[in-house]
Amino acid sequence: MDLLTTLVDKGLRRELPTREEALAVLATPDDDLLEVVAAAGKVRRQWFGRRVKLNYLVNLKSGLCPEDCSYCSQRLGSKAGILKYTWLKPDEASKVAAAGVAGGAKRVCLVASGRGPTDRDVDRVSETIEAIKEQNEGVEVCACLGLLSDGQADRLRSAGADAYNHNLNTSEATYGDITTTHTYADRVATVRQAQSAGLSACSGLIAGMGESDADLVDVVFSLRELDPDSVPVNFLIPFEGTPLAKEWNLTPQHCLRILAMVRFVCPDVEVRLSGGREVHLRSMQPLALHLVNSIFLGDYLTSEGQAGQTDLDMIADAGFEVEGAGTTTLPAHRSEQGGCGSHDGGCTPCEGTPEADPAAPAEAPAARTDLVAVRRRGAGTDLAPNA
Repeated sequence: MDLLTTLVDKGLRRELPTREEALAVLATPDDDLLEVVAAAGKVRRQWFGRRVKLNYLVNLKSGLCPEDCSYCSQRLGSKAGILKYTWLKPDEASKVAAAGVAGGAKRVCLVASGRGPTDRDVDRVSETIEAIKEQNEGVEVCACLGLLSDGQADRLRSAGADAYNHNLNTSEATYGDITTTHTYADRVATVRQAQSAGLSACSGLIAGMGESDADLVDVVFSLRELDPDSVPVNFLIPFEGTPLAKEWNLTPQHCLRILAMVRFVCPDVEVRLSGGREVHLRSMQPLALHLVNSIFLGDYLTSEGQAGQTDLDMIADAGFEVEGAGTTTLPAHRSEQGGCGSHDGGCTPCEGTPEADPAAPAEAPAARTDLVAVRRRGAGTDLAPNA
């Protein structure tokens, strides 16, 4: 396919595709899926070889969030039967984190529900970061605490945080449809605060919320312009008790096309396969490793993932290897310069760009509610975590 040849060439040069090309990837037929995966896989291997970085989530404070994000089981008014608890003590969080590190995780992601941290919350998280780093030499720590106030990113960096996560989630045009208690601009501002403080920025999206392909392309292009070092790709987990509980819009094939599109637009960035992979990719998860170079090990914030050992077996069976603690994740041009240095903030459509054939409306996939398992182990419980 001329489209894929063009996209591979651009990916190897870190050149931004056109929006038309990105949309064409999402519109490719299932019959061409393996060609799409193989093409994007060439770009993935160019910048990351066959390494897979493992990340481990620790939910420091679960539920009871005052924000109204429609996709979230912890949102204001959520009736999802999730675990609810207040802040874990630093030693409790460190114990949970140690299980993930022992399972092979290179990065620990500390997450807390809420609009954003108070200064006291930053103190708590800082103590937790110090406890984790004291017990786990060389581990990376990423914080995800919501919207940041002035100076808070600097304080987290001083405490030892390596990165900060704050996802854009969806396109700017549709953001108000999923959240009303803060804005898309608020999210962009927090990512930029983290970058200004010297933290590695982590920002991604959620697919499957009823958005169009154009919305998916828009948010990924916005991420390219924002230039985070890692881009988590989540697939909506439709929790019962949330406004999006009936949104079952994804097939395994379309999930793979989305991941391929992200890789073509963000060729040299850590693309992380995140929440919802077990629910929507199911038995096709190993194919995604040809597109992404990072996954979460074990459980998520409020839902259970597949067994940690199953993750490790999947990586080995697919011919990949777990990235070691002594390996630098990002390509040298990003890790040394703090960015890829090739972004021009936009790209005009090229003449002769292939036009995608209009796709026939697909029959809605059957809802697999049996695959949504509320987390009942690990942080906030007396049961051992999944790692």
